Amino acid sequence: QVQLVESGGGLVQPGGSLRLSCAASGSIFSFYVMDWYRQAPGKQRELVAFITSSGSTNYADSVKGRFTISGDNAKNTVYLQMNSLKPEDTAVYYCKHTTGGKSYWGQGTQVTVSS
Repeated sequence: QVQLVESGGGLVQPGGSLRLSCAASGSIFSFYVMDWYRQAPGKQRELVAFITSSGSTNYADSVKGRFTISGDNAKNTVYLQMNSLKPEDTAVYYCKHTTGGKSYWGQGTQVTVSS
């Protein structure tokens, strides 16, 4: 079992920044993939970015150049730095951890971009 605890969401004005954190604990294998997803009201959950335990990253086109995913293997924590936020970034953000052939989801953290 893997437990995920997310933090860092909140209300921010357009153009502002937030940093989300996702801390994993439990049975974590040396190889893993950590994803950040988001789900806006009335929309499907979409992949925002992912990072592997070896440091490879990828981003959705909608966030490239604005969001940065990074990881601290010693702390089993992954971060999502979100800059130049737009109202359309408003959503519940979820982290997903895949390790040992299984996936685990966090509880989600609300990000609201509004003036």
